[in-house]
Amino acid sequence: MARELGGSQISALLEAVPGIRSVLRSPVADALVHMIRAGAGLEDFRLDQAQELVQYSVRRGLISADEGDELMLEVSATARGKRAGKRRQVAPARKRPAGKAKKKAPKKSAAKKQPAGKKPSKRVKKR
Repeated sequence: MARELGGSQISALLEAVPGIRSVLRSPVADALVHMIRAGAGLEDFRLDQAQELVQYSVRRGLISADEGDELMLEVSATARGKRAGKRRQVAPARKRPAGKAKKKAPKKSAAKKQPAGKKPSKRVKKR
């Protein structure tokens, strides 16, 4: 027969087996933690975590299904726009140490230069 675990037994199990805490924790609790970290700027916003919280809110009657759908449309459009904006950003120019001037690139001539050991041929074109 299966027996239920008490609070102290669960605590001992959580301490004894590394990584089991994340397996036993509910997806809603996980989503809450990720959203709080994202809000504080400690990690990136994850759309799947927001979806989990909205679904939880709808299941519990905290918000209506229509409101949840509208919220997710708004959030997903904003998240897509921010990701696209991050891709378009150009890397900032590195600052030069004080006192060092920018080196100029050598000018390229239109004609190719011959290697030092070879002389141009003195052939004359026949007409």
